[in-house]
Amino acid sequence: QVQLVESGGGLVQAGGSLRLSCAASGRTFSGYPMAWFRQAPGEEREFVAVIKRTSGTTDYADSVKGRFTISRDNAKNTVYLQMNSLKPEDTAVYYCAARAYYRDSYYSTDAYDYWGQGTQVTVSS
Repeated sequence: QVQLVESGGGLVQAGGSLRLSCAASGRTFSGYPMAWFRQAPGEEREFVAVIKRTSGTTDYADSVKGRFTISRDNAKNTVYLQMNSLKPEDTAVYYCAARAYYRDSYYSTDAYDYWGQGTQVTVSS
């Protein structure tokens, strides 16, 4: 059974930092992209960051470029999201995502098959 478990969310002041973790179990994802999405109340789940393969290419939503960094530790089957210079508009539930098979897209929810339960990030002003 595949499980993705996010942790590291919380309340932080604007300008602060958090590091989110997503620990996967049930299979290895080292050969697959993993991604972070977020969803604010009343909004669609939106792409945040992706790492396309082990130590591979990364990409970010324009809104987080220069502030967020995605990385992975394949020995731990874990993906991270380092979030710096946080803004109130970053407030959302953050989800990690993984896929079971190849497809040629990265930036939509349809590109992924497995999702974590989400972790709340709240940025106060």
